[in-house]
Amino acid sequence: MIPYRGRLAPTPTGLLHAGHAATFHTVHARARAHGGNLVLRIEDLDSARCWPEYVAGVIEDLLWLGLDWDEGPVFQSARRKLYLNAWLLLVEAGAIYPCSRSRRDVERAGRAPHEEEPIFPTEWRSSPDPTRDDPEGVNWRFRVPDGRELSFFDGRLGKITRVAGRDFGDFVVWNRDGIPAYELAVVVDDATMGITEIVRGEDLLTSTCRQLLIREILGAPQPTYFHCPLVRDSTGRRLAKRDAALGIRALRAAGASPDEVITGRFSKPLSRLGQ
Repeated sequence: MIPYRGRLAPTPTGLLHAGHAATFHTVHARARAHGGNLVLRIEDLDSARCWPEYVAGVIEDLLWLGLDWDEGPVFQSARRKLYLNAWLLLVEAGAIYPCSRSRRDVERAGRAPHEEEPIFPTEWRSSPDPTRDDPEGVNWRFRVPDGRELSFFDGRLGKITRVAGRDFGDFVVWNRDGIPAYELAVVVDDATMGITEIVRGEDLLTSTCRQLLIREILGAPQPTYFHCPLVRDSTGRRLAKRDAALGIRALRAAGASPDEVITGRFSKPLSRLGQ
């Protein structure tokens, strides 16, 4: 059997919150339950938003939560050559094309009632450009096979299915500002690091189906998947890094324990923590 390899993959664009704590605890627990190795990968491709103090804060919070790892930290910012090689393979396969349309353009194009997200209009597609040897200065989109059903088995949710062109459209794999997109970078990283199980939030179920298409073109091995439930606030809204009151740093300062932060079960009301 292939040895189990998992990854902790925080993005240091801010401090971690209670939702991160729950997900990263699941990542850690599953790796240890399988007797496997765990890699810490810092997803710091966006240099304008990923600050050194956030990197230090993320690592400090992970350790405070009692989470350890066997390899890393590995920084995405040091792996650009790998992403460029993957981009070139996609170009050579005719799977991606240069695109001048922005995210706002796609949002303005409208959304049908059945769509999870705005779908890139097929009439905006351009032709592949096999003469390009670098991606700079323009967005690059993956041309999805319209109508193709993509499925994978999730360890928590069972069979997940999305239809290309209906549930998601042509998606960006490289941004015009020179930054590889999440979809491409994580496929390259997970493949080259030999990750055997990907554990992350259930908000990324559709992303997984996009990544299946990239994996297919690149010939990357298929891992298993486990998507965790999202942690939400009292109104039902999912937590975000802007939710400072439920940030790990704020909860620590208020006297919460690591177990309380991970489980979301506090021994006394948050307003009274630390009193």
